[in-house]
Amino acid sequence: MITVPTEGTTLPSPFPYRADHHAAALQALTTFLVQSEMILASWDSYSEKHTDADGWPHDEESYGWRKVQRDAQTWRAFEPVRRAAHELLATARFQLQHIAASDVEPHWPWQLSELAKSLDRLEALRSEWAEAREARRISRPAHEQFVDALAERNAEAWSDLDTWAIHGHAILDLHFVALKAPPPAPVAVADPTLLPATGRPAVRR
Repeated sequence: MITVPTEGTTLPSPFPYRADHHAAALQALTTFLVQSEMILASWDSYSEKHTDADGWPHDEESYGWRKVQRDAQTWRAFEPVRRAAHELLATARFQLQHIAASDVEPHWPWQLSELAKSLDRLEALRSEWAEAREARRISRPAHEQFVDALAERNAEAWSDLDTWAIHGHAILDLHFVALKAPPPAPVAVADPTLLPATGRPAVRR
């Protein structure tokens, strides 16, 4: 596991939560970035083997179910990050305002903005799902209806989860520039595509 440094910076913290909590959030983000790459690589390998030269699946039903698994895996992988995502973004914005101008990458402000917009949409989907889940608890729909609704939510979330997979590293880059620390080495994490099925659809591209 990577130990994310929390000392060595002269920047004051604008937030009341402890440094070790922020380090844990950064670690969760690092893990998500690695897992999302695993999920994407697994999906790309499957898609290449199960589509024709024009990209059409050989078996649409099996292909669709594999995509459902990919989306569900990505949603689950992001959950530890989501719990602290607002704090991660707020800290990154603060760091961006206080580091030397010569250390700022021009794409960081745009990336943080994209991450914030994607997080808002993901939170909206999560709230909508909580309401729908409560309604379904009362109406007791068929299991197939529940699974279909969950898969639809994950599919809607996919592009925003992908935004975090692509641009989430900007938060880590900002953190390590603020600390003047070297970026982390690759971390070994569990491959989510090899985890036992839970009966729920999976994550990513």
